[in-house]
Amino acid sequence: MFREFFAGVGTLLRGFRMWKTHTRLMALGLIPAFIAWAVLLAAIIPLLIWLGPITDWMTPFADGWSEPWQALVRFGLGAVIIVAALALAAAVFTALTLTIGDPFYQRIWRGIERSLGEEPTGETGFWSTVGEGIRLVLMGLLVALLTLLIGFIPVIGGIAATVIGVLLNGRVLARELTGRAFDARGLTGYSRSGMLRAGRARVIGFGVATQLCFLVPFGAIVTMPAAVAGSTLLAHDLLRRAKPGQQVAQGVVSTPAGRREATPPVADGAPAPVSPPPPPPGYSRA
Repeated sequence: MFREFFAGVGTLLRGFRMWKTHTRLMALGLIPAFIAWAVLLAAIIPLLIWLGPITDWMTPFADGWSEPWQALVRFGLGAVIIVAALALAAAVFTALTLTIGDPFYQRIWRGIERSLGEEPTGETGFWSTVGEGIRLVLMGLLVALLTLLIGFIPVIGGIAATVIGVLLNGRVLARELTGRAFDARGLTGYSRSGMLRAGRARVIGFGVATQLCFLVPFGAIVTMPAAVAGSTLLAHDLLRRAKPGQQVAQGVVSTPAGRREATPPVADGAPAPVSPPPPPPGYSRA
């Protein structure tokens, strides 16, 4: 599981390496990412300014407490609020950036596909991107609320909320970012969910690494094109993993011992090979 998790982290690093080989293509994604980042920054700054009054309003029961308990409780709640806000901001940033920059990220995604020797014929329309973005924001809102509720657990609430929030939001981001590669291949939501579930640790590793890069100052702007490229590579990894399960229809069978053996091809019109009958009881080669 840990190996798969770090393989997901490595997939994002492979996306960053695309800056070296596809510099002009990747640079197209900077403009919409900067616009979305500026919009979210304008919303987060007032939250940080009013964080003290907000925590005081949410903890009236601590008004009569002595120090340092009052300060510790309100500081911990403020930290949880920031974590929840950042989880929601990551989802909103991704949805807003992909919607604003859909033509740019379509070119990045298709450029990476061509570099891998493939050219999916399916299309991911603008309204499909809008619908996925709305779903992502709603999922991000649920994760933020869950994070906020977990934060009220005494002693371990702050740490648990941070870890669970990053893991859940990482998976949500990875699902959204891989949507283009899956949708263009005509995969249904059920098939898509099955592949993401089969590679859960790798998907979460990619999503967590992406989210943590978003937290670095100006990191979200540079990371977004790399995340689109990396998500295409991640989708290819998941598709390759799913292919062995489809080989039964191509003449591959499973033996009782668990090995996979290929059945010999049979020419058209030729009778199928017949296995020799078992030897009679007591028969000896000698």
